[in-house]
Amino acid sequence: MNKHKKKSGMSKLLLIVLPIVSVLSYAQKPVVIEGAVPNEAAKQEILNKAYMTYGRENVVDKIQVRTVAAPNGWSSNVSKMIGDDLKKVQQGQLSVRGTQVNLTGKITNPQEIQQTSTKMQSLVPSNFKVNTQLTVNAAEQQIIDAALKNRIIEFESGSAVLAPSGMQILNEMAVALNKVGGKKVKIIGHTDSSGDGAKNLALSQERAVAVKNYLVSKSIAADSMSAEGLGSNKPVADNATPDGRKKNRRIEFEVL
Repeated sequence: MNKHKKKSGMSKLLLIVLPIVSVLSYAQKPVVIEGAVPNEAAKQEILNKAYMTYGRENVVDKIQVRTVAAPNGWSSNVSKMIGDDLKKVQQGQLSVRGTQVNLTGKITNPQEIQQTSTKMQSLVPSNFKVNTQLTVNAAEQQIIDAALKNRIIEFESGSAVLAPSGMQILNEMAVALNKVGGKKVKIIGHTDSSGDGAKNLALSQERAVAVKNYLVSKSIAADSMSAEGLGSNKPVADNATPDGRKKNRRIEFEVL
């Protein structure tokens, strides 16, 4: 069971490579890069570009070196796509499977959606097929993210009882939620991978429900919110380190 205090917030982007590579981004937290590459040189080339783009401290390396076939220049082409245009994408995923590229996520400026799609295709050879599904990061989600500010919503150790500091943050979240009236919001609980998986899943659900109930007590309509616990199924950092586990214990607010 997760007996530590819980973090809140979302991350930046998931990049998947293989050859499959995936870059995963949630709103404001680390960029997770995972997948399988044919050699250490390919791994380092991709990681170094990610470090340059996002900062080493914001990148989680989950790439594995395996015996996989890759087209000539594959890692170089993947690296070309990791840059300023990709940084515009939040809550998304860049997945590169051989020469098939899929990019999903949200962009704040609607005028940049087509521009980003065109730029991503121009960065790779014509035999790479790029499919983009980008949507506008709605103003309502931006309001919620700005209110949360990556702060920690704390619970009593190993329980779904909110700590006083967590209540204070939720008081501010209630103000933000009133500003997005009419929109449904999903409250998502996450844990690290310590302990029993089934218990962590239950704890994440209990914590999400506790957040919802507290917000209801602050006059947020119950039917405007849903609560879901995902346990340790969607980490944003490496569970092998204390810092990584701390980042994985979090609450997310998603405007639907």
